Amino acid sequence: MKSHGPGELNRMINLLSKLPGLGPRSSTRMALQLFKQRDSLMKPLARAISEAAEVVTACGVCGNLDSANPCQICSDGNRNTSTICVVKEVGDVWALERSGVYRGYYHVLGGLLSALDGISPEDLRCEDLIKRASNPDVKEVILAMDATIDGQTTAHYLSEVLSKTNVSISRLARGMPVGGELEYLDDGTIAQALNARATL
Repeated sequence: MKSHGPGELNRMINLLSKLPGLGPRSSTRMALQLFKQRDSLMKPLARAISEAAEVVTACGVCGNLDSANPCQICSDGNRNTSTICVVKEVGDVWALERSGVYRGYYHVLGGLLSALDGISPEDLRCEDLIKRASNPDVKEVILAMDATIDGQTTAHYLSEVLSKTNVSISRLARGMPVGGELEYLDDGTIAQALNARATL
């Protein structure tokens, strides 16, 4: 969709349209709304984005996003060192943390295996997971994958490679709807799925 605005605005709209769920029209509406609230929203948002870009980084241990490395979760000595919960993306970590049920550590894969998209184990943080799971303190790895074909494929692959370690492997059970994505589930559903997880 061609815009008739100035070049700076067109660049902003083009960048916004690259975000998931935003096309040219919704990006244009968003940009124009930001300009309507230039002082109260647009300028503070620009500062927040700039500061986050400078300060926030991926945790070298689990892959979570934080301003500290290791992140606050990995640095928390009160958590259960015997469990690692494997998730697709950082948003899944935050969703599980909101539930307040899980008190172990996490491992962010950075995506799911997908033959269609050409995503292989080498593109994800699988090797790092195997190393972490080989630690004698780790007793259980929870595979908290989306209930999608790619999620199931990833969980199957991980259960196979982790079977060479000495850990118990479990997956989220009832409460996870087929086709559902962890990041968008409510807290009660996440809590139920964690509490009812099944050993593979």
